Amino acid sequence: MRPADRIASGGREPTSVAVRGSLAYVLNNGTPNINGFNLRDGKLSALDGSARALSAPDADPAQVAFSLDGGALIVTERGTNSISSYAIDEHGYAVGPTTIKSTGKTPYGFDFTATGSLVVTEAFGGNVGAAAASSYAVDSHGELRALSGSVGDTRSEVCWAAVTNDDRFAYVTNFGDGTVSSYEIAGDGRLELHEPVAASTGHGEKGIRDEAISRDGHYLYAIDADAQKVLGWAVGEDGRLESVGEFEGVPSTVAVMAAS
Repeated sequence: MRPADRIASGGREPTSVAVRGSLAYVLNNGTPNINGFNLRDGKLSALDGSARALSAPDADPAQVAFSLDGGALIVTERGTNSISSYAIDEHGYAVGPTTIKSTGKTPYGFDFTATGSLVVTEAFGGNVGAAAASSYAVDSHGELRALSGSVGDTRSEVCWAAVTNDDRFAYVTNFGDGTVSSYEIAGDGRLELHEPVAASTGHGEKGIRDEAISRDGHYLYAIDADAQKVLGWAVGEDGRLESVGEFEGVPSTVAVMAAS
């Protein structure tokens, strides 16, 4: 594998990227903004005039992603305890942001259900035992409405979220103690804690970060960057996770992952 192209992100400290078709948006943390690009034949070109500021200079953003229909971009802002959304016009330009307060502090990672509901993790500043998750409805203009207030998982420093293919469960990684918690998702998008510890890295120490569910929905994988491992679990019909092993030798600098 080798790089196909390289281009300036339009800001400092790029931290997340969202891609839909030939349109990509980069989230910059050091200069808190989003910036658009055209993606064709593996080459990137700037979408002139597409840079949009976040809600505040101290936004400290974590993740950006397109809504399922591609009509909006969603950004979590840890510094302002807010979630911002941008409508995407017919030319690929972001309009906004429209910003709401998160139901809990330090909104971090998120994932969508197949019906478009948004499941967001809440780190609560890393306070011990305070990690939580909440859920939101997203309308056609990208505006958000809370469905589930903060539902605690009893763990610490929650990071990322992954929703199962059947929309029944969401898994969140708890960086603070190397665990994965599971939530049950109701038909209306509301959350209920299923298992505070659905899985663990085994050593009870900080390190577990990004996660992804395989395309067939049968497996969950997560990175433990500090231990330099990728861990895997089989996903049961009842939401339970069963270890299928781990792979060592992952670079300590790895930050994100995807699963096929």
